[in-house]
Amino acid sequence: MNNQAFLSLGTNMGDRLANLQEALRLLRSHDAVTVAKLSSIYETEPVGYTEQPAFLNMAVQVSTSLSAQELLDLCLSIEQEIGRVREFRWGPRIIDLDILLYNQDNIESEKLIIPHPRMHERAFVLVPLIEIDPAICFPGSNRPLEEALSSIQERKGVRLWKQNNGEEEFELSGS
Repeated sequence: MNNQAFLSLGTNMGDRLANLQEALRLLRSHDAVTVAKLSSIYETEPVGYTEQPAFLNMAVQVSTSLSAQELLDLCLSIEQEIGRVREFRWGPRIIDLDILLYNQDNIESEKLIIPHPRMHERAFVLVPLIEIDPAICFPGSNRPLEEALSSIQERKGVRLWKQNNGEEEFELSGS
């Protein structure tokens, strides 16, 4: 399991905490994936289409023997298993798993772009990601993600909802 990837998880429908728990359970149950670190959970205002409930967002660092495409396929299958239906862009969702970074690779294919193309514009992605690894930089540069976060206006819309006290196997129970 020599590949390191960072994922973003988000949900704003149904039992949001249970949705995150189930996504993590499914990630952990895959033989080729080890969950290494979890961020705290943040409650965030919706971006794009704003007439919807607030999201719970978090970041996850995984080690995997999967290729980036195989990891994408796993993320999509987890979304489908939990019940995600893609109604419209930026709409409500029961669960969303996005690959933010994969090693220090820059990947662009028909189905996958890494680093995630809008991560540098989104405080709800950067805040939990930087919590996991404050020294993380954009692939192929020495530009820290913290630099991108400092220029984002909506940063105030990202509120700590459940803190992870540095536990790698942070169990998401209760609120």
